[in-house]
Amino acid sequence: MAYTEIPSSVAAFMRRITDLCGEEHAGWAENFNACFANTLTTTVNRHDDGTTFLLTGDIPAMWLRDSTAQLRPYLPIAAGDDDLAAMIEGLVRQQFRFITIDPYANAFNETPSGASWDKDDRSDFSSPWLWERKYEVDSLCYPIQLAWLLYANTGRTSQFDDEFVAGVRRILDVFETERDHTDSPYFFERDCDLPTESLENNGKGSPVAVTGMTWSGFRPSDDACTYHYLVPSNMFAAVVMGYLERIFGGDVLDDPTIVARAADLRRSITDGIARHATTTNRDGETIWAYETDGLGHYNVMDDSNVPSLMAAPYLGFCEPDDPTYLATRRTLLSDENPYYYEGKYLRGIGSPHTPANYVWPIALAIEAMTGDDHDYKAQVLDRLVATDAGTHLMHEGIDVNDPTKYTREWFSWSNMMFCELVMDYFDIRVKR
Repeated sequence: MAYTEIPSSVAAFMRRITDLCGEEHAGWAENFNACFANTLTTTVNRHDDGTTFLLTGDIPAMWLRDSTAQLRPYLPIAAGDDDLAAMIEGLVRQQFRFITIDPYANAFNETPSGASWDKDDRSDFSSPWLWERKYEVDSLCYPIQLAWLLYANTGRTSQFDDEFVAGVRRILDVFETERDHTDSPYFFERDCDLPTESLENNGKGSPVAVTGMTWSGFRPSDDACTYHYLVPSNMFAAVVMGYLERIFGGDVLDDPTIVARAADLRRSITDGIARHATTTNRDGETIWAYETDGLGHYNVMDDSNVPSLMAAPYLGFCEPDDPTYLATRRTLLSDENPYYYEGKYLRGIGSPHTPANYVWPIALAIEAMTGDDHDYKAQVLDRLVATDAGTHLMHEGIDVNDPTKYTREWFSWSNMMFCELVMDYFDIRVKR
């Protein structure tokens, strides 16, 4: 079943935000309320078995990544609403059920319908549950993050069931295997003319060295990696391995083997980032690359989808005043990043996934939340409200010179990042 009306706790929270915004920021409140309600009423399906399925929005499938981001801003309310917490737990259970079906898949069907993004996908694994099988490191990080955040914000532990444990073991298997991709069974080929939709070298991707990091076929945008050690996704993986150490190290469960495996991966990935993922910008400062292959090639850029380099403090990998992060941030917010755009209405980071000169609300929200300028957060919120094309919802990308041009009428992940920025402005944050 879907939500046909807004839960009373959510309605009360929306009234609280409206009061905090006051007359000065009435536009923020109007958009917040529209976005905050939209996810519950258009994307959530609760099943009789207690699981929850979340549509990504305009596509009839659930992404492991997007579904987590879509529910994250409700966590502060879930602490006082057991039914809302149960709905979020239901998503965790569904995510780990999917992971046990195939840990290399990024998106799934609500039923084993056999529907898919592209029937021409060529892979060594097929299941009627799979919508798409693009392997992305972050797809395995987000469900761990949500399980941990649900515990950290509500004290709830029933999500840590046998299926969760089985899914965690599958995740560890994949991350360990993908430290040396030559041992991997995974490949992905799609018969199309877009190079971002398929992996070269018979679907195995371009060559990489063994670095201690874990390999990713695709970015969080679902675009193929240029070099397959995707640095922000490895940062995220290191963070969630820390969560597993705590979950299985006595905070909730007791499994020394899982703790040891997670700790080994965390150390290996963190060391790999330090040794192989830094380069210099044009001013000679040490920065993190977006991607590397461990063979001396670096991709200096950022993408709007999270995990991103800009989001490193948001994910918990570093502090906002970390010197390497600050140098990286300066680079990303300059023309040294080929996907940084400035125009009449907006300036910020876009994506190779959308047209040139399109900035993403997700990236603007992350930029504001990882900075220390309260006034700038207000400026970003004002810009986002002013460029919503009268929809009161957030788009995927917006033309910096003409906000009537955008991709996606509404995008659930963007909606919730806008909400999270409003909450952040008023010091209402998800506990990590």
